[in-house]
Amino acid sequence: MQYEVNTPDQYIKCLDDDWRKSVLNQIRTIILDHAPELQEHIKYKMLGYGLNDGSDNVFHLNAQKQHVGLYVGDISKIDPTGELTANLDVGKGCLRFKKSTKLDSAKLTEFITKTISMWRNNQDIGC
Repeated sequence: MQYEVNTPDQYIKCLDDDWRKSVLNQIRTIILDHAPELQEHIKYKMLGYGLNDGSDNVFHLNAQKQHVGLYVGDISKIDPTGELTANLDVGKGCLRFKKSTKLDSAKLTEFITKTISMWRNNQDIGC
């Protein structure tokens, strides 16, 4: 879903207080805990995480009607074997978390930390 907001706090406040807000906040916390140098901002009407107000984004995060999307470029460059994204709904450049997705059993933290490590080492994670 798209919201006409200017700040991450405004974005969070616009979300319905349901499972999507909870999942989005859990993913948001993992990103910010493992990459404190990333700046959280709004880009493409969703949360963005990168440097220089979005010119070097690593992640985008968005609550859709039926899922929460984590956008990262090219999933296959980050997880070529599919081990970290097993049992997740995976697109070319996004992970979709539905109401039934159990974040505790997903290897989401490992996926995010690997993505951050590759980005910090100037490895290609883009589309």
